[in-house]
Amino acid sequence: MTLVATLVSNPAAAAVDDAALAAARAVLPAFAEATVLAPGVAADLAFVADGVAEADGPAARDAVRALEDAVRAALGHRPVDVFVQRAEGRRKRLLVADMDSTLIGQECIDELAAELGLKPKIAAITERAMRGEIAFEPALRERVALLAGLDAGVVETVWRERIRATPGAATLVATMRANGGYAAIVSGGFTVFTERVAALLGFDEHNANVLVVADGRLAGHVTEPILGQDAKRERLHALAARLGLSLSETLAVGDGANDLAMIRDAGLGVAFRAKPAVAAEADARIDHGDLTALLYFQGYRLAQFAAG
Repeated sequence: MTLVATLVSNPAAAAVDDAALAAARAVLPAFAEATVLAPGVAADLAFVADGVAEADGPAARDAVRALEDAVRAALGHRPVDVFVQRAEGRRKRLLVADMDSTLIGQECIDELAAELGLKPKIAAITERAMRGEIAFEPALRERVALLAGLDAGVVETVWRERIRATPGAATLVATMRANGGYAAIVSGGFTVFTERVAALLGFDEHNANVLVVADGRLAGHVTEPILGQDAKRERLHALAARLGLSLSETLAVGDGANDLAMIRDAGLGVAFRAKPAVAAEADARIDHGDLTALLYFQGYRLAQFAAG
């Protein structure tokens, strides 16, 4: 059985050149055949590793991690992401994506807090929750309570002036959908933002927490139950079942501790610019590339990308 090592750099800082490919091939078992997915940006190296591809469970994953680490070490300081996997079954049919700091570059609750002069205080709580240092649900209740009284109309201002999509997000969604995939946002954030992000990026559906509004102002709480880590995992499973897919056909991507459960259960769980605890447990991690790295990990070539 064949394995494939995918090397991806940021399209804005191409780093997968001939020298990078040569360095990677030098530490991979046997002969590694190179396939360029995007010149200078992404490439596959297919190879056979006896005993690795046929194995399952933690031992197999440890062996794959060792190969990834060897390639990263060989690449030195080049800003290149590396992911090793079985060549078979790379294409996924369900994308489940976190929103804040994943599909967009901001944390929406922190940007709302800025309107009250509370961004440093709330952002500190957000950071601890995303690192897994405190439980997500009580942390969300605490932060939302601090927003009580904020004019609900501020949402539109924050959306227009502060929220920006992560590069590659629209192309990721468009390409997977063009190839028969289904795309869902599953966020611990708020529906007032996920509905806008879903429309902007072309998602099929969105799921998030509902901010309660009373008399045109935020009431300081969300509708219970909160969509946290367990609910994210349950939504992944429910979507796969509804679409008649196995979990091996699913892809989940996120950055925070509340994404860990769905990342663990997905066929391909990806940590995007993630907290250390998340990156350590995900199947793959993206530290340098944009969200089109998820397409390269699935074996798509640049010429196969759909316009987002």
